[in-house]
Amino acid sequence: MSSISTNQPLSSLNIFSGKGVQMRTFHITWLTFFFSFFAWFGMASLMPIAKEQLHLTKDQLGNIQIASVSATIIARLLIGRLVDKFGPRLTYTWLLIICSVPVLLIGTSQSYESFLLFRLAIGVIGASFVITQFHTSVMFAPSIKGTANATAGGFGNAGAGLANITMPLIASGFVGLGFCTQEDSWRYAMIVPGVMLLVFAFVYFRYTKDLPNGNYKELGIENENKENTFMLAVKDYRTWVLTIAYAACFGVEITIDNFAPIYFTDTFGASLATAGLCAGIFGLINLFARPLGGIVADKVGKSYGFSGKNLLLALLLVIEGIGIIFFGMTDQLGVAIFLMFLFGMSLKMANGATYSLVPFVNPKAVGSVAGIVGAGGNIGAMLIAFLFKAKAVKFTKDVIDETGVSQTKDLIDYTNAFYILGLIILITGVIVLAVKFAVKDREDEIEVSGEVIPAVSYVKSK
Repeated sequence: MSSISTNQPLSSLNIFSGKGVQMRTFHITWLTFFFSFFAWFGMASLMPIAKEQLHLTKDQLGNIQIASVSATIIARLLIGRLVDKFGPRLTYTWLLIICSVPVLLIGTSQSYESFLLFRLAIGVIGASFVITQFHTSVMFAPSIKGTANATAGGFGNAGAGLANITMPLIASGFVGLGFCTQEDSWRYAMIVPGVMLLVFAFVYFRYTKDLPNGNYKELGIENENKENTFMLAVKDYRTWVLTIAYAACFGVEITIDNFAPIYFTDTFGASLATAGLCAGIFGLINLFARPLGGIVADKVGKSYGFSGKNLLLALLLVIEGIGIIFFGMTDQLGVAIFLMFLFGMSLKMANGATYSLVPFVNPKAVGSVAGIVGAGGNIGAMLIAFLFKAKAVKFTKDVIDETGVSQTKDLIDYTNAFYILGLIILITGVIVLAVKFAVKDREDEIEVSGEVIPAVSYVKSK
């Protein structure tokens, strides 16, 4: 194999291969992203336990959900600029180390205030997505970026789904081993994702490279473009179109990851394990739905360019909105699970379609564009959390616990919130559909004299 082929972005993606720095980095970055999301949403399925032990009110729960996604907004904006400047390897390593602290310590919370602060701090790990998307962008050629980004993103996002399924089991495991009571089990369970963040900080630093031909520092390279990459991204209107679109798909994904466990327990009377499994199914759709969105977007892009991908994205959002509307209307658990799968497919394909477009907005500012668009997803999640807080309805109901004893519990109904959310997403899809990208596509910049051009251009430092 020639030096050009080994040091340049790959023009194909073989997920069963681990050969070469490109594929090794691909697998490490999506795995790291996976456990970052596992840590971020580790508390979601444990919230029913924490809610009772800390005596959290409806408004306090709403504030906690808002906090869990709001810190990520600033983190993603900042991380995009940092990764452009320092490279993904060091940026990711430090992010993992810093975020492991609140994940490990949230179990020490004894009050609403301390729990809120830890939940806010944990949200910073959501910036991991920006680094993963940057890293796959520089490791793969333009013709395959959408597929590579969507596959890495989909595999990584599935961490939230696995967290919803396994965290209640991990908590029960600590109880079964005699380490703690059922009431304190959520505290011990959160140690697991905290440790995993530290493990992957070491793995990322030791086994990845910033670029196919080496690390920023080792190569003595710097960005060829001396302009502020953040401002380059801000000035391009396509950045903002994608930001709005991502708020309408990924913002909803975070909402479902956070609220689904409580929604299924309180609305349908599901057990903690059943609710976690239902929410987990939604998260695990990422394993194939988001990659599918990227694959389809790449194929559409080859025939219809940037505007064709935009049309695909808009249609996916419309289908997502319609699915959520009917999800908010049903009172049958089985139907709700089916509708969640349906709109989840469209939503996660829309995630992949969005980031198939991101690397082409401005190749000189891939990190900054990815950061702004990614932050848009969390802005959407934060605004949706305010909606859910405002539209949540508190009610009491007599339920029979696992021991067969009847108890009167305070529950929360989010049915109206889901219905209104569906309408908003449907309207957003129509708006995105109306946008015309009257700008020359960058997807023709694939090869020059037979040599693949990287997503970001670099030169030797003088």
